[in-house]
Amino acid sequence: MLNLPRLKERSVLPGFGLTLGFSMAYLCLLVLIPLSTVFLKTATLKWPEFWSTISDPQVVAAYRLSFGAAFIAAIINVLFGGLVAWVLARYQFPGKRLVDGLVDLPFALPTAVAGIALTAVYAPNGWLGQYLEPRGIKVAFAPLGVVVALTFIGLPFVVRTVQPVLEDLEAEIEEASASLGASRWQTFLRVIFPVLTPAILSGFALAFARALGEYGSVVFISGNLPMQTEITPLIIVSKLEQYNYAGATAVALVMLVASFFLLLVINVIQWWGTRRNGIA
Repeated sequence: MLNLPRLKERSVLPGFGLTLGFSMAYLCLLVLIPLSTVFLKTATLKWPEFWSTISDPQVVAAYRLSFGAAFIAAIINVLFGGLVAWVLARYQFPGKRLVDGLVDLPFALPTAVAGIALTAVYAPNGWLGQYLEPRGIKVAFAPLGVVVALTFIGLPFVVRTVQPVLEDLEAEIEEASASLGASRWQTFLRVIFPVLTPAILSGFALAFARALGEYGSVVFISGNLPMQTEITPLIIVSKLEQYNYAGATAVALVMLVASFFLLLVINVIQWWGTRRNGIA
């Protein structure tokens, strides 16, 4: 019997080399080159100038508000966004399609419109603000307003990350847990939650990263009070308007490095959770 050489299977789509080349060129043009200019422009500053720029009390206060509010908003979205995802994945009720569509509203709504709407609602004379203000709860033109705005724009990231995992989770697993005598809380904590952990961490990372760079919805409701409600993107914009490009990139560089570090930590935790579930 003759051993004929096997013909190499050809794919209709372009091969690895071509697609890799296009991918790297695309990433370089849209990501690597713009980000590298931040480092190059900041390098024009001498170390004392760089340090005085990033350690200015007004800049430090903006960092504290931006990272703190983004973290709190991401935690809130994990709690309540996970609850929304649970309801949408597990229950049937009238108006479910409407609620499911409203979750994506922050994606389509311009951030400036969201900021104006939130300000109108939570201002001292707004629909909700007129009842909250007399009770000592100041939302608009306060750090709490920044948290509210960042929670609004980050909700869809958690819901759309957790919801597909819940929908793919087989009900037989929960039934088996219940048949072995586990309570509802035991089933959730020991069966469902470990499976959801990677998705929850991904949603948290996406919501946190999105909130760090948010500008449009925050700039209206925060009031932009120096040392109080001034966010880091506003500091960067102010320096750009003053033609202080090196100072703007210096502030942006600190935020960029901190964001990369936090996302790296979260991705490592996510990888560990996925690996643990795979072993289990």
